[in-house]
Amino acid sequence: MATGFELKASVRNRVGKGAARALRREGLIPAVIYGDKQPALPISIPVKETSLALHKGGFLTHIATVEVDGVKHQVIAKDYQLHPVSDKVVHVDFLRVSANDRLTIEIPVHFLNQETSPGLKQGGVLNIVRHTVELIVPALAIPEFLEVDLAKSKVGDSIHISAVKLPDGCQPTITDRDFTIATIVAPAGGLTEEAAG
Repeated sequence: MATGFELKASVRNRVGKGAARALRREGLIPAVIYGDKQPALPISIPVKETSLALHKGGFLTHIATVEVDGVKHQVIAKDYQLHPVSDKVVHVDFLRVSANDRLTIEIPVHFLNQETSPGLKQGGVLNIVRHTVELIVPALAIPEFLEVDLAKSKVGDSIHISAVKLPDGCQPTITDRDFTIATIVAPAGGLTEEAAG
């Protein structure tokens, strides 16, 4: 499961552009926590810790704990905005999550055993069709990544979602077909005679 991050936050009493600019001058980012049939909670979060969490990776796929004036909220970042010039985070939307929630999230795909794949050893090329797969997952058991084992893959093979072992409780959002995640194709110049033989 993906390990999350923690942020300390304060309730925002003022909203609007002027209030947001004032917060940013103080090293804070305006944010909001919504969902779970509760009213939206406008908060401010620290720029430094938020930027670190964002650049560490998995910002939109890890459950976070946001402590607002002593009360802890389990949330997942649903969206964030960056400044168009400076690329600094200027706003974050958090969704409250509980143990019963199911979320739709893009999960990264990792390819294992590329060095032992017969197709790649012959000079074949790994053609990645999907770097991520959109899954419906339990909120408190979001997988870090999906693993695709290439140990037995040959030139001409296609790896479909049905060949990937999905974690318990996870299912792809595409259910009407066995979609392709990657293929192993012959190089543009073809295989060498010794590799083909």
